[in-house]
Amino acid sequence: MNSQDKHAEAILTDPRWPRIVARDKTADGEFWYTVNTTGIYCRPSCASRGCNPKNVTIHDTLERAQRTGFRPCKRCKPDGPAAEVVNAEMVTRACRMIEESEAAPSLTDLAEALSISPSYFHRIFTAHTGLTPRAYAAAHRTKRVREALAVENSVTEAIYDAGFNSSGRFYENANAMLGMTPSKFRGGGAKEELRFAIGETTLGAILVASSAKGVAAILLGDDPDTLARELQDRFPKATLIGADADYEAVIAKVVGFVEAPQVGLDLPLDIRGTAFQQRVWQALREIPLGQTLSYADVATRIGAPSAMRAVAGACAANKLAMAIPCHRVIRNDGALSGYAWGVERKRAILDREHAGG
Repeated sequence: MNSQDKHAEAILTDPRWPRIVARDKTADGEFWYTVNTTGIYCRPSCASRGCNPKNVTIHDTLERAQRTGFRPCKRCKPDGPAAEVVNAEMVTRACRMIEESEAAPSLTDLAEALSISPSYFHRIFTAHTGLTPRAYAAAHRTKRVREALAVENSVTEAIYDAGFNSSGRFYENANAMLGMTPSKFRGGGAKEELRFAIGETTLGAILVASSAKGVAAILLGDDPDTLARELQDRFPKATLIGADADYEAVIAKVVGFVEAPQVGLDLPLDIRGTAFQQRVWQALREIPLGQTLSYADVATRIGAPSAMRAVAGACAANKLAMAIPCHRVIRNDGALSGYAWGVERKRAILDREHAGG
């Protein structure tokens, strides 16, 4: 074996080589590499054409790569901060601009302030935050409304403090933002009524609760009393009304759905969550019966491939067991991950769906 072949073999067995082949952005800043045939040095995530390992040398530091006398790659610009770092800084600046503006800045205004194109800005903002700039502005305004309603003397004062130019526009979106009317929100849901009932399934106890809008909670567990306390904790100021004869029909439908997921759940839902959670939950509801996705898959589907942890957090915050099928999300290696109502229940639900899908 000649020296070139030995060098190539050493590169191929180096654990850093697969990260170069994969253009792993997380490796940027850990090492650099030079390519003898082109006379350049690059960062691991460089998007240039793949190179032959016999022409590659991997360096632990930027200084060592520079001492070769090679020039920096014009594409990945290894002497400067990684593109991910630059993009993260720009997104942070854009978030502050949105938060500090009375009215939501337009996509064009934000992009111009950062000296990049609107389409590129939209792409990196969504990838880093999991939300479009418009959705982020709406979420921030919702936060301001919630904070203002908690301290202002009137709903009207809260509306204008949150940056709405008219009460009409606010009331058009109030239920979507708060999950209830502004006056009810100010009272912590004190005047909201939730009807609920507890039943039994082959997966254990089940609690179903509904607002005037639709089913707001489906909780699974081993102990009915624990489920009732959990409902009270989730809606601490709401008035809970035990089931009547009419509501028994609702829980019967939900129990039937749990036992045979393929029949579907033909009931209106009252889905409450942040803008990001709503996007994740919608993506989950689009996963076909009997199929699963990884957290990375879901993050990619919502246009936020780096938001895997946030996706997992949205799954954990789900209050509507099976109706929002967070059980269909598994780990990247195919293993079952945590489930709010127990991993064994998750396995049982997936088995039922696979059998009926």
